[in-house]
Amino acid sequence: MADLDHANAEPDTETDRGPRDGRAGPVRTCIATRRQGARETMVRFVVGPDGAVVPDLAARLPGRGAWTSLSRAAVATAVKRRAFARAFRREVTVDPALADQVDQLLERAALEALSLANKAGAVVAGFTRVEAAIAAGDVAALIHAREAADDGVARLDRALRASLSGYGPGNAPNGGELPILRLFTVEQLSLALGRPNVIHAAVLAGAASSGFLARTTRLDRYRTGDPAETV
Repeated sequence: MADLDHANAEPDTETDRGPRDGRAGPVRTCIATRRQGARETMVRFVVGPDGAVVPDLAARLPGRGAWTSLSRAAVATAVKRRAFARAFRREVTVDPALADQVDQLLERAALEALSLANKAGAVVAGFTRVEAAIAAGDVAALIHAREAADDGVARLDRALRASLSGYGPGNAPNGGELPILRLFTVEQLSLALGRPNVIHAAVLAGAASSGFLARTTRLDRYRTGDPAETV
């Protein structure tokens, strides 16, 4: 009973009345942990016509929305505790693999954004080209395939750190912190970039890369609870 009373005490942040309302408030409350966070650090869910809970990553689907923290653990906890039924105040169907569904959607969004950045000329691939981009100071993010050999990863990471150390205090790009991403397989990177055997890649600084960086930040936070490693 206490849980129900607590849920009813915060209907304005735990659920919303629709996508417009969902994007209006500055914070939302996670239905699994009760912790509040900015919308950018949360995931919205709605109930589909068949009564199934559906992830709404863009927070645009119609209908009442419920929110969890941007965390695999939070989504899994919401499923386990039947938090969606409580939040929506009705019986709903929840896929036991909902946390995996969210991961796959976040991953797909990041890879699609990488493909778009590549078409805009904002991605280079291959050890030599990545190394040259680092030396030129053009890199906004460094990408390694999950299968990448440790020695190649270490060499490029050191090169990126060295390139940033050459800037004066306060002058380094992005405050001197650039993400190093190891979120995707060789197959995924190769498909997104339209070339074979992509092991190392770099996203170049500029407007064309902003969408990819935003989506990978969300994917990494969902998987690890923390932003990607930076240098």
